[in-house]
Amino acid sequence: MATPSGSRQLPVSAAITIWTVVVVLAIVYAMLLGFSGPKLVLALGIAAALFAFELFLAVPRIQNVLQTSLGARVGVLAPLIPLGLFLVYSVMFGNRTSFTVAGAAYVIAPALILSTSAGKAPGTWEDYLAVIALWLPVEFRWMYHLFPYPPPLTHTLTILLALSTGVAAFIFLRRLDGVGYAIDWRLSYFVHFAILFIVFAAIAIPLGMKIGFIHWAPSLGRLRAAPLTIIGILFFTAWPEEFLFRGLLQNLLSKTLKNSWLGLFVAAIIFGLSHILHSPFPNWKYVALASIAGVFYGLAWMRTRSLVPGVLIHALVDITWHILFR
Repeated sequence: MATPSGSRQLPVSAAITIWTVVVVLAIVYAMLLGFSGPKLVLALGIAAALFAFELFLAVPRIQNVLQTSLGARVGVLAPLIPLGLFLVYSVMFGNRTSFTVAGAAYVIAPALILSTSAGKAPGTWEDYLAVIALWLPVEFRWMYHLFPYPPPLTHTLTILLALSTGVAAFIFLRRLDGVGYAIDWRLSYFVHFAILFIVFAAIAIPLGMKIGFIHWAPSLGRLRAAPLTIIGILFFTAWPEEFLFRGLLQNLLSKTLKNSWLGLFVAAIIFGLSHILHSPFPNWKYVALASIAGVFYGLAWMRTRSLVPGVLIHALVDITWHILFR
């Protein structure tokens, strides 16, 4: 992977620092909530390993080395890591056999589906089936039963397993072009980030208040919790969702429909509909605003071919909403 002119890639040292800070904060947060003992150590260890899979494989240098040195073997080996980590968790926490089998099938299924697409152009029915297999078990929260302990970590562990499964299947096995998973930074990213966020805010805030979806309610308490909120939203909401809806779905739709704009709008509508389950169901107000947001996130990906600007816009939108609105 050639480095574009003016691009600054995420160095390994920075990734290690980010990983360490997030893991330490997670340990402190869990202890403040009253969790302790060997079970907590095991659960946090599994979460830390899955987070390492998410973060370090987004380092361009590491991604390049793995693909160059291991070749096609990395596509076979990559899914074994999330699979092994889940099985360790499941066995150590005594999950029911049905849950263990279901979790293992979840990790293996996308890789098996995509293995039949080798050498085919992106946009096959197998590609879409693999996306559905990744997405729906998380969307309907079927996977939450796989991680019973500790309760505050259930969602995070679910998202980390899903993202690791998707990265292994699409980045390393399928080798889908143009996902933009590797983290780098260019001046143009900041321009797109700033303009798209400002324009979206100018549309979404008045519209959201007009339809009664949001209300101005800044909170000092939520502001104090901002560091943990920012980390949670950035790494466990914005990054996984942008990978799924822009890096995979919009990417594939644009290729299938042979039209980037049509791919953007279809992906944005699907992204909006993914929010319909939020209370009160069916939440059409959330669907409408999320669809508009999806257009702006999709524009960021379409213009830069990187997840980074869209992730930052997505994260800032959610953080602003969390601290200033209800």
